[in-house]
Amino acid sequence: MGRWEPNARGRLEQAALELYVERGYEQTPVAEITKRAGLTERTFFRHFADKREVLFAGSGRLEELCVGAVAAAPPTATPMEAVAAALDAAAGAFEERGELVRLRQGVIDANAELRERELIKLASLSGALADALRDRGVDELAARLASEAAIGVLKVAFGRWIDQGQERPLRPLLSECFDVLRTLSVRGADAG
Repeated sequence: MGRWEPNARGRLEQAALELYVERGYEQTPVAEITKRAGLTERTFFRHFADKREVLFAGSGRLEELCVGAVAAAPPTATPMEAVAAALDAAAGAFEERGELVRLRQGVIDANAELRERELIKLASLSGALADALRDRGVDELAARLASEAAIGVLKVAFGRWIDQGQERPLRPLLSECFDVLRTLSVRGADAG
């Protein structure tokens, strides 16, 4: 493929993911990614700051999607209902990419640096959700707690989705986690 062909970013993402799975993240230089994609290193660095960002480039779009879902939630929605709407929107994005999401997560799980980066991106998403809740008039404490709880739900449900081979859709797994979270506060001492 020539450099002038369309979708350079997508080709770079695909080539990087394939190589990360085949060789490992640390053993894959940018030169190999660009060679497989049929592009130059200069083109790579126009799209990504470093090879790690290939795996996290969509986090900004995911954040926008989630914040938009919180903003679009009905005015009567509780903070937890608003963040549940955000995660529902995120689930749709993850499910669309299916196998690529699973492969990406496998690469991340195999590398401590990437796991740390994933946690940083999740913390950023939590902050954005809290900001979106505050924009809806939710007080600081409730906004922070709801957004952090949402990230916890996302991590657990997403992990179950990946571990189960994506046999079940992500949305019901998110709903189950939110349901369990709700029962934790009402069942009290008999929760165990």
